[in-house]
Amino acid sequence: MRSKDKSAEGVGRRSLFGLGAAVGVAGAAGSALFGARAAQAQLVDTSKSKLQQVLDRGHLIVGTGSTNPPWHFEDDTGKLVGMDIDMSRLLAKNLFDDPEKVEFVLQGSDARIPSLITDRVDIVVQWMTITPGRAQQVEFTVPYYREGVGLLMMADGGRFKKFDEVKAAGSDATIGAMQNVFIEDWVHQALPEARVDQFESPDATVQALNAGRVDAYLGDQSAIRWLMQQAPGRYVDGGYGWMPNSYASAVKPGDPVWLNWVNTVYREAMLGVDFPTFSASYKKWFGIDLATPKVGFPTEFS
Repeated sequence: MRSKDKSAEGVGRRSLFGLGAAVGVAGAAGSALFGARAAQAQLVDTSKSKLQQVLDRGHLIVGTGSTNPPWHFEDDTGKLVGMDIDMSRLLAKNLFDDPEKVEFVLQGSDARIPSLITDRVDIVVQWMTITPGRAQQVEFTVPYYREGVGLLMMADGGRFKKFDEVKAAGSDATIGAMQNVFIEDWVHQALPEARVDQFESPDATVQALNAGRVDAYLGDQSAIRWLMQQAPGRYVDGGYGWMPNSYASAVKPGDPVWLNWVNTVYREAMLGVDFPTFSASYKKWFGIDLATPKVGFPTEFS
């Protein structure tokens, strides 16, 4: 600190007499730059990052689930598939040029944070909603999907086809939803007068819709899109979503090198070199056609 004060004092005195000010400023700037680089080198030791550990191990370990289409589930052959699985394989591809070099640790939602903190997994890719509370325990990547709830209705034979029609019906409309202590509040945020019937599972709710016992099924928009993909022409989306929340992956705190690398992969999947792979996943799991990112000035900075 004394040397910095002395340097500043010397510059000031020389400036008063018009002697050698430029030399003094250049010297001070050079010292500051050297000090900043040294401090940065001390703060970030890339050899200790999870990125280097994964590269040395030769495969990625991902915490995820297996029972929630279209995010993570087993197909008819028993293979693990879904949007979260695609994102995991994209990471492996960019690490090892091989999307198969990934080990999946199947876990419940309540194990997502503990598995990271105990280093059981390298990253959690498991439809994880970003919340300020969770962000005190883990570090989130950039989001790759914005979830919300909406209404699924019958394309033929149902009373309603659009959200506005359901809302206009007031208490004459019945919404089916999976049992939850907050479910009536969720429905009434957008449909304050609608009646709510609760069922033990999403499958039971959809069956009630098929049988005409409810007018609409309240579900995650991703689940609604998935059901419409599985039975083309059978259902319609009400066209309105509410209660937005962002899905992202999570990593253990304190490793900026690893977090930055994962974010780089995700950003370039959404906007750059891996966009064809990313957009194909959106089409497959959600039926969404993503617009090709504009060439030229990066619009995300505008």
